[in-house]
Amino acid sequence: PPITFATFIFSLNTSALIHLGEYPDPVTGQTERDFDLAKQTIDLLGLLKEKTRGNLTSEEERMLDAFLFDLRMRFLRLKG
Repeated sequence: PPITFATFIFSLNTSALIHLGEYPDPVTGQTERDFDLAKQTIDLLGLLKEKTRGNLTSEEERMLDAFLFDLRMRFLRLKG
């Protein structure tokens, strides 16, 4: 399928969840936590939100906001 902004941020969200240990790595099948990589991916989504402000559809903006909120809360819960 073609890559859209929604599928791109969905893949970044999935990567962050894998780094948080919420899903197994699709290559190794192992579940591991790497908070540095998780934070980097979450920060990347935050950067995309900042740099695309005013250029997203309302659906894309809601999706990005929801992913960021969920990932940030998970990060704090798991890291804390």
